[in-house]
Amino acid sequence: MIRAVWLILILAVMSVGSVTQRAPWPQGESFLHFLEHNNLPQSIYWNLDKEDKELCEEIRAGVTYYVTRDDNLTHIEQVLIPINEELQIHIKRDEKGNYTFEMIPILYEEVTESFAISINYSPYSDIKKATNNGLLAKAFVDAFANSVDFRSGLQKGDKVSLVYTEKLRLGRPFGMPVIKAAMVQTRKKPHYIFRYNGRYFDDKAREVESFVFRKPVNNVRVTSRFTLRRWHPVLHRYRAHLGVDLGGRTGTPVYAAADGRVVYAGRLGGYGNVIKIRHRDGFLTLYAHLHKFRSGIRRGKYVKKGQVIGYIGSTGMSTGPHLHFGLYKNGRPMNPLGVIKITKKRLYGKTRKEFIRYAKKMKQELDRVAESLQPPRRLDDISVTKMSIEDLPQKVANKND
Repeated sequence: MIRAVWLILILAVMSVGSVTQRAPWPQGESFLHFLEHNNLPQSIYWNLDKEDKELCEEIRAGVTYYVTRDDNLTHIEQVLIPINEELQIHIKRDEKGNYTFEMIPILYEEVTESFAISINYSPYSDIKKATNNGLLAKAFVDAFANSVDFRSGLQKGDKVSLVYTEKLRLGRPFGMPVIKAAMVQTRKKPHYIFRYNGRYFDDKAREVESFVFRKPVNNVRVTSRFTLRRWHPVLHRYRAHLGVDLGGRTGTPVYAAADGRVVYAGRLGGYGNVIKIRHRDGFLTLYAHLHKFRSGIRRGKYVKKGQVIGYIGSTGMSTGPHLHFGLYKNGRPMNPLGVIKITKKRLYGKTRKEFIRYAKKMKQELDRVAESLQPPRRLDDISVTKMSIEDLPQKVANKND
């Protein structure tokens, strides 16, 4: 409760005698460059510990950040920069003009929406046109990517219905929409998917995702696990680790976890030598602290699953040789240990019974929406109950009652 009140006070200050601006994070901008461009002391970065330096490399291009300046626009008073959908950087100027850095939770509202449309051109273009939400259209297509062929199986007049959640931060959509359940017809035959325990299954409790990753190193020894956000009971602050650390000797080969194209190979702040590989279905893998890259590995290079791409090292902010392995789906960090070396699976026993009950309930909702062709709310309308800076203290208080 103390932390909740503390967050209320932080955000309340942003509306008193100040001007708050929002902007998308520029492509190629590092946190260190951001400090330099805004005349903020670079010691903010250099005084961070290893974990926080690594998190500063996780800021994604295009994410909306907020800067609050005094009413004379002379000094930056506060900055909020999302690291993921749960945690953000908070920089604050005190009365003496000194700046502090901390990680705090992102406050957001979550709304659930449902609708149905008839297909005229394609699910992607029709959903985007109806909702003005390209991310939702992409999430829908990705969810069905391994179970329905949209190129040949659809005909005009087939229906699409879905139930999804959207996060709102300061009254604006934030992050990737999550499809909870969806139906698409192919020549009037319905196909259903349901999100359950973070994965998609059909109405027979069979998993529909089939993308298989291999281990990036042999003889895996996990030295640090994945977490989006946790309160450290000793340090009394929020921490996150958006990947897993795999121990190994310097020079141990690192393998591409799946087929894909190298989109980055170079130095990346606290991560040291880094390779990023983009895969199909919106996946991206990151390999950090590498000793060196294998000859020929460069941006634009296509690599095969199991191909050696580099070697374990201790570059960047590292206390010893290891591989930091990150996995992302549509820009959202995922726990690699939940995906590596997976195959399609079915649900059994008690878990299957629970899923069938859940799927039956969601299927009834999808059919109801499809039958009535319930129209969607456009992205602009979902954001109509805008949460301004001035409203935030009350909103936060309500969430923590």
